[in-house]
Amino acid sequence: MRRYLRIVVLCLACGFCSLLYAFSQLAVSLEEGAGGRGGKPQAAAASWLTGGGRGGSRGVGSVGPAAHPGPSDRCKDFSLCYWNPYWMLPSDVCGMNCFWEAAFRYSLNVQPIQRMHLAVVACGERLEETVTMLKSAIIFSIRPLQFHIFAEDQLHDSFKGILDSWSFLQTFNYSLYPITFPSENAAEWKKLFKPCASQRLFLPLILKEVDSLLYVDTDILFLRPVDDIWSLLKKFNSTQIAAMAPEHEEPRIGWYNRFARHPYYGKTGVNSGVMLMNMTRMRRKYFKNDMTTVRLRWGDILMPLLKKYKLNITWGDQDLLNIIFFHNPESLFVFPCQWNYRPDHCIYGSNCQEAEEEGIFILHGNRGVYHDDKQPAFRAIYEALRNCSFKDDNIRSLLKPLELELQKTIHTYCGKIYKIFIKQLTKSIQDRYDRPPKER
Repeated sequence: MRRYLRIVVLCLACGFCSLLYAFSQLAVSLEEGAGGRGGKPQAAAASWLTGGGRGGSRGVGSVGPAAHPGPSDRCKDFSLCYWNPYWMLPSDVCGMNCFWEAAFRYSLNVQPIQRMHLAVVACGERLEETVTMLKSAIIFSIRPLQFHIFAEDQLHDSFKGILDSWSFLQTFNYSLYPITFPSENAAEWKKLFKPCASQRLFLPLILKEVDSLLYVDTDILFLRPVDDIWSLLKKFNSTQIAAMAPEHEEPRIGWYNRFARHPYYGKTGVNSGVMLMNMTRMRRKYFKNDMTTVRLRWGDILMPLLKKYKLNITWGDQDLLNIIFFHNPESLFVFPCQWNYRPDHCIYGSNCQEAEEEGIFILHGNRGVYHDDKQPAFRAIYEALRNCSFKDDNIRSLLKPLELELQKTIHTYCGKIYKIFIKQLTKSIQDRYDRPPKER
């Protein structure tokens, strides 16, 4: 019996050694295949990982903590024999076997971290609004986020201090950028509509390495995960490059169809406060226009449009987007009003049917309604999220006090339907606590 047991153990040992050899040969082939991309970026990826994982990026354009010299540095030298057991390596070389490092680096290439990119432009007194918006995005989202924050220079230190204090969450990175316009027309672009608002038009040209992006105004609040609106990118057909919601649901109170002196999309125009973009397609597309028979690319069409229509536009960059998609309607995906719910949807009576049925997904408090008493239902939601911390108990206990505040607003048209303000919010909070703690 012992003889058979020895034979079985010997066979298992031989099989295990054979398996290790096969995997080592596979890893060698993967390293050789990666040679065309260069060895150092691969080593840098491993070194970054040992440097601390996810966290708030520090500074403009940064993507993670600085790499520190460590065990993986030897892998930058491809003259070393990677596949020796660690006890046979020279004394000045770390003891981690490169076979496992190579396999790990390959897995990074196969399954990169898929971050959702969110951009915002903040100028003037918009710091608090922007921070509250970012907080709402973090609380409910599942996948990690990459924030692109364009702000006036005097706001950078404040943003950095606040976002760095949230780094313990390890669910987001951020990059801060200055406000940037084409130098030859910078003054004209900056004063268009509101200070800095037209910055969003240049995001495809500035963030050249970003494939897709969700742009939102500072006065946005997410009442469900960013993941859900991000998933709409998969619904784009082959011609669509961006997605927005209609400016109005009810033409009788629409602005564009009653007052606009320029072309606009569809029956009532579109609102650009929430704009989902496939920026790779935007950079590649040639756009039809009413200035020339030649189709123009994104970077070439903006200034001619401004020169032609600057005396006829009221809402600045949003009007220019309406003009562009009037001439290129096949390029726009229109999502329902619940993804960009504004006072116009309830100020004269409820006119967003999707929100009545499923609740509000994204709240847009334009016209300063978070900071005055004109629409107290909007202000109640804003103040609840502004005052909320990231502690689980604090988020869980948010709903009851909020509902009591909303009940005080029933003297307004929006307040009369206050339940749609918390319908989706309640579900989002419940879903958050149904997830494992590490995924919150």
